[in-house]
Amino acid sequence: MSGARQLHLNAFLMSTGHHEASWRLPESDSFAGTDVAHFQRLARTAERGTFDSIFFADSPVLHGDVGQRPYGTLEPTVLLAAIAAVTDRIGLIATASTTYNDPYNLARRFASVDHISGGRTGWNVVTTAGDAAARNFSLRDQPAHALRYERAAEFLDVARKLWDSWEDDAALGDKEAGTWGDNTRVHPVNHAGTYFSVQGPLDVPRSVQGHPVIVQAGSSEDGKEFAARYAEAVFTAQQTLPDAQRFYADLKRRTAAAGRDPETIKVLPGIVPVIGSTGAEARRLEQELDELIHPEHARRQLAGVLRVPAASLDLDAELPEDLPSEDEIEGAKSRYTLIVDLARRERLTVRQLIGRLGGGRGHRTFSGTPEQVADAIQEWFEAGAADGFNIMPPVLPSGLDAFVDHVIPILRDRGLFRREYSGRTLREHYGLPRPANTFVAAARSSPADAGPSGSQDPAPVPVDAAPPLRSA
Repeated sequence: MSGARQLHLNAFLMSTGHHEASWRLPESDSFAGTDVAHFQRLARTAERGTFDSIFFADSPVLHGDVGQRPYGTLEPTVLLAAIAAVTDRIGLIATASTTYNDPYNLARRFASVDHISGGRTGWNVVTTAGDAAARNFSLRDQPAHALRYERAAEFLDVARKLWDSWEDDAALGDKEAGTWGDNTRVHPVNHAGTYFSVQGPLDVPRSVQGHPVIVQAGSSEDGKEFAARYAEAVFTAQQTLPDAQRFYADLKRRTAAAGRDPETIKVLPGIVPVIGSTGAEARRLEQELDELIHPEHARRQLAGVLRVPAASLDLDAELPEDLPSEDEIEGAKSRYTLIVDLARRERLTVRQLIGRLGGGRGHRTFSGTPEQVADAIQEWFEAGAADGFNIMPPVLPSGLDAFVDHVIPILRDRGLFRREYSGRTLREHYGLPRPANTFVAAARSSPADAGPSGSQDPAPVPVDAAPPLRSA
């Protein structure tokens, strides 16, 4: 690989695909969402395409109407462990909520998967919107948006201390001396904060990567500030090149203001590529999928996002004028604004908007030949809008097969993407440094403050650390 800037590509995997109606195609397995072998096959395909990583979304609540599309999902860190056993290089990213977990259990879970995978794990940090999730955890209502992010910040600080609670050389395995580990190199974290009180240390040694890669997917003001402080990759949604350029520049600026190198945060917008051997074939595939959307299911789902009664949404009229403002939304603020702006900008009827959202829930949908898809990716990459992309195949497995077999070779021939892996960890794929251990750094800066076991409570520091085409 040359020293030129290279794309980063992540495969966002979702049961039968990202298009809402993908499960209705004759070739789709309606029950793929709970089939481990299905996801193992997809991961091996993505690894064959030398993707940086695969990614699974998650939420601690059953969203939507089970009549609409397959909603049964496996807990993603468990799924990653199963995938790690059948892959060698590809990164493995799972979503987990800081609002409905505790730092110790989650830090332990991700550290465990990082050991199992040999250092290939990432954590997509979410704060989880919606009252329904709150009611699964003995709460009447969701915490306010700002409070969720405050909790998330402290959660990340505690998790990083826990991952650092073992120094890299704490485990000795010295059979001759009869000493397995060095107690002076294992540190309680002694964290006492607003939301958490955690003694530590973790019961898992520090992993190959030091810390799992931190990923974030919120684009609200709170979300961008959180990303600037913590995230090493950001999954985002923009519909237009100017919007993507503004987001990219803003996030890089915020990252620098937080005292971090902007190159240590990778911005990866989502794209839903509908691929055909000709442009006309790709458009037919997209139309075929859109015609399988059940409009009443989709209208109820859209009404929930917009916080309005479903009866107020006329399928053949534009959105009502009297929608809530973003300030009134305590859920996914940035996604709400993206959807409303899309509808207003293009003067879409509700029926048309449902079709546009059916493929990627607000992410950019692009239909075309492999060359046209590669052109679209290259344009945003070279125009300061992205460091790479979160590839969201509308139909699985065929959409991922088509991308790997027909788009990846074009990107490689253009010198934009790797032909083979040069590293083994997810950090190496993203070109990220391994984070320094905060306890070691604190001891070096003020050794007199450390007790016999080095159990001081250090301030957190930033982690800078083929086949024929007839397929969506």
